[in-house]
Amino acid sequence: MMQKKEIILSAFYITFSGDCKKALSLYQTCFGGDLHFDVFDKNIAGIEDLPVISGFLVSDKITIYGSDLVHNEGRRVGNFIAVYVHCKDNKERFNYLKKLSNNNFYKNHSEQKLIEITDAFEVRWIFGI
Repeated sequence: MMQKKEIILSAFYITFSGDCKKALSLYQTCFGGDLHFDVFDKNIAGIEDLPVISGFLVSDKITIYGSDLVHNEGRRVGNFIAVYVHCKDNKERFNYLKKLSNNNFYKNHSEQKLIEITDAFEVRWIFGI
């Protein structure tokens, strides 16, 4: 009997500081896949919902891990990193851009090789074809 070979893919981890469940749920509407959340059993001051200790989205296109737990130095948004997603064509790319930008993205950039946007959770994305 032949064993199924496990494929290990790269993934990334994002700290959301209270928005992890909302963010990963949005990303699921874009990329599909399965979501999983481990949450605290008690509320923490400043966070509306039960805080996510660890959450992840695994789809055929992307794997994203996240948490509401912020490092001691706090969450800092910077311009030094972005999530790159390779798309098979402009149609696929436009669908992702439309969902991540809350339908505020227009098709007039289809000739560009790379398109960058920042979503509502301050995560920078680059979509290429």
